[in-house]
Amino acid sequence: MTITRISSGGEFEPRVGYCRAVVAGGFVHVAGTVGQGDTVTEQCRSALATIGRALERAGSGFDRVVRVTYMLPDRTEFEPCWPILRDTFGPNPPAATMIECGLIDPKYRIEIEVTALAP
Repeated sequence: MTITRISSGGEFEPRVGYCRAVVAGGFVHVAGTVGQGDTVTEQCRSALATIGRALERAGSGFDRVVRVTYMLPDRTEFEPCWPILRDTFGPNPPAATMIECGLIDPKYRIEIEVTALAP
């Protein structure tokens, strides 16, 4: 089986020892991704942009995402992200889970992880 690893140059990749995405077994596995910004919606958009670039480099896209996990330290901040997520996935919504948990740094309000079909 061929495995392709995609780095985004994020600060945590070398520190923790992971890459942004791995293409293997017919899937693109995108690591949990946080974004920049002061609000949960800014961070959501930023994280999705990083994920979108990783999917593009893998030859995939948001229309091929089959699974998404949202992680937030405060579940009440999830609802403001819903319109952004609807716009991102459009008519191709994936299976989804939202988990309330601590993130790697308290400044982060949302982390998003996806699995998509590879080309």
